[in-house]
This record gives sequence, structure tokens and C-alpha cells, in this order.
Amino acid sequence: METMAIIDFETTGLSPQSGERATEIAAVVVQDGRIVRQYQSLMNAGIRIPAFITQLTGITNHMVQQAPSAAKVMGEVAEFVGDLPLVAHNASFDRKFWDAELARIGRTRPQEFACTMLAARRVYPTAPNHKLETLARFMALPDTGKAHRAMADATMTAHLLCHMETTLMQRFRIAHLSHPLLRALQRAKKSDVQACLNPFTPPHPLSIPIRRCHQRNP
Repeated sequence: METMAIIDFETTGLSPQSGERATEIAAVVVQDGRIVRQYQSLMNAGIRIPAFITQLTGITNHMVQQAPSAAKVMGEVAEFVGDLPLVAHNASFDRKFWDAELARIGRTRPQEFACTMLAARRVYPTAPNHKLETLARFMALPDTGKAHRAMADATMTAHLLCHMETTLMQRFRIAHLSHPLLRALQRAKKSDVQACLNPFTPPHPLSIPIRRCHQRNP
């Protein structure tokens, strides 16, 4: 698997264009089927968290009041990620907040996002739906902790990505999972999945290992 950075935000609402802000971010770097680096922090953006968001995430106003500033956290996580390809589940959501929070500190991202939710619609068409929690149950992925907390969801997305690589290797004989493959897959029509993957398929059969996403021991 190509080295990629998976990010996940928790926020006060759905859109930074409506004045919503990030409350927590996690980033995990996946390399060769292993989580090799992790970053997580609550972040204080100076606005109040609605009660329904606290009920969903467990993140309280008191917790973020004690957290580093959003500017400090975004500077740190941007350095942590660098120019690695970015991945998120429902990337259109995380991309908006990533761009908006970076803009507040005068930065822009140099790379594109890939979306595991859109890709999963093509790889797992029989799943009940393609929410992260549903896919985790559908494929019996490891438990990573409370849903709707940034590190738990980013780590779950890493497990999903590794499971997706195994599925694509077994079903479509791809050589390995790459960011360009994910971005091509998320744009493909249901009827065009095989054609979409042909450029990523080696000319000779492969011995397909079972891929699990593991965390590197310290």
C-alpha cells in the first residue's frame, strides 16, 4: 500500500461556511498495511459546542476550553501530514474543514483527498449503507473505540483501507492500493469498476496475502 495520511475531524456542525469550527482532529499515517504514526488533539476554536454535538461526540465545552488553540493544532497537524496523500471517510466533509482551518493560519494543502466512503460504494455494493460504523460491522473490523471521536474514526478508516486493499487484490487482482487508484475508483460508475481498475492490474497473476492494518509496536 502506498503511504497515505488518514484524517478525521470532530466539529461543532456541518459546514465551516456557516461558521462551524473544528473541535478535534486525528491523523494516522498508514504504510505497507501498518499504522506507523499518529497525531490527535482537541482544539479550542473559541466557539461554543451545541448540546447535541456533545451528546454525539462526548466532547464538552470544558474539554475544548482546556485544549490548545485551533491555530496551534492545525499548524502541528499540517506539519505532521506534510505532503502525504490525504484520505478521509466522507472526505467532502473533512476536506471543507481542513481547508477552512488551514486558511485561518494562512496555509493551503498541496495534495488531493481520496474518499473511502465513495470507494466503498464500488468495492462493497452489498453493504447496508456506507457509513463508517456500518462498514465496520459489515466486515467485522477491529473495535477502535467510541465512534465520533477523531482517533477512533481515523483508525477505523485505516482498517477499512487495509480491508479494501485485500478485497481489491483478491477480486480484481490489483498489485497494491494507491491514492490514484482510490480517486479513480470513487469517480467510477457501478458498471465501470473493472475498466477503472484495469490500469492498476499487473499483467501476471499475483499471490494475494491477507492484509490487516496493524499498529507498529513502539
